[in-house]
Amino acid sequence: MNLPKQTISEIRSEFTLAAQALDWLRDNLADLVGALLVLLIGVVLARLLSRAADRALTRSERIEPTVAKFLSNIIKYALWVVVVITVLTQFGVQTTSIITALGGLALAVGLALQGTLSNVAAGVMILIQRPFRVGETISAGSVNGTVEAIGLFTTEVHQLDGVYVMVPNNELWNKPVVNFSRMPTRRFELLLGIAYEDDLRVARKAMLELAAGDARVLAEPPPVAFVASLGDNAVRIGLRVWCASGDYLALSWALTEAVKLRFDHLGLTIPVLAAPAAAAPVR
Repeated sequence: MNLPKQTISEIRSEFTLAAQALDWLRDNLADLVGALLVLLIGVVLARLLSRAADRALTRSERIEPTVAKFLSNIIKYALWVVVVITVLTQFGVQTTSIITALGGLALAVGLALQGTLSNVAAGVMILIQRPFRVGETISAGSVNGTVEAIGLFTTEVHQLDGVYVMVPNNELWNKPVVNFSRMPTRRFELLLGIAYEDDLRVARKAMLELAAGDARVLAEPPPVAFVASLGDNAVRIGLRVWCASGDYLALSWALTEAVKLRFDHLGLTIPVLAAPAAAAPVR
């Protein structure tokens, strides 16, 4: 049977390609088997190590679950990158250029997402260092309220005036944070002035009696009433008491009102301080 010349040429070409493939397979069989073994072992090790890291991070009491998951994912992806690069090296591929390209890509992405990544970094540091936790009342810059949720990008705060605020983590991390709920107890200090003609001992005794009569005032450290300073037209006296952090606000209101009413009952005068005279305008 006579075949067309074109068909014979195609058959010869296919035989040639098959022969070349067999030659390549024979010459690179050892590298191929080694690469497959490296891939298999690398996949198994990557899974085992990533699972071990995930369990270790999740069980740690010092690391929040959000950060634990984030770090375990980073470890998992880093292990996969190492496996892929190792397999490519086994095939004789020059991975230096690939690593350089990945580094350049990471740099470009980092520059493009600089603000977002800074919030992520701040979120990780907040979740690790724990300057505040969910449910605690804080003050940072213009933000004052109770923390509702902490994420990798933002923190949700319910302000004391009822306003909901979502704050970028970078804004909180770069400012001093005052945590009103972290410590179990707080000190309340009340300062006010009485007239020079009034009896200081009566005023101090009244303050201490009011403090002792309020169950929210702690016995240790004991309440203290003292003379703070001698002003131009008043003697400033003070009262210091300790209470549970959750009772601070209500106790401060109650004691301030009670002291004013008791002073009125005892005839103690709280002088009205005159406002300073306005300076003459400079002409």
